[in-house]
Amino acid sequence: MRWTHFPLHPETPDEGQTLEALFQDRAVNIAEVQQRLAEMMETEGLPYGSRTHTYNSRLAQELGKWAETQPGGEAIHKALFQAYFVGGKNVGNVTVLLDVVRELGLDEAAATEVLHGRTFSDAIDEDWQRAVGMGVTAVPTFLAGGYGVVGAQPMEALTSFLQQVGATLRA
Repeated sequence: MRWTHFPLHPETPDEGQTLEALFQDRAVNIAEVQQRLAEMMETEGLPYGSRTHTYNSRLAQELGKWAETQPGGEAIHKALFQAYFVGGKNVGNVTVLLDVVRELGLDEAAATEVLHGRTFSDAIDEDWQRAVGMGVTAVPTFLAGGYGVVGAQPMEALTSFLQQVGATLRA
């Protein structure tokens, strides 16, 4: 499996924006969408909070790319999910990101250097180009063997997808 980062709303300002502002030009019932997601997450035993804002995830993606090169760094993806979707935290804020790094026991000085020096910016640009080139339009998107699943899906849809691409399911 390979994480490929995607530019979902890269125009979002550093301070974030309300969900109402994000969807102002679209007929989206935010409360209904959040309720559907909360129910889906509960069914799968996953945590989910009721957030009011969206934040620019570019720095979080750069930090995630770096973390993948560190022992135990894969855990950052779950921790960032938790910070954003459960805690409603601004994952574009350096202080929030360094809190996540500290909680995971990753090298805070190295992470600070990555964030301030933007040393994984080119790698994220490559990921963005790769995602767009593969036709990714939403997150999450799972691709394998010429098939794909887009968006938050129930476990049955993901299981079916994995079987379609030849994965052997464990009991």
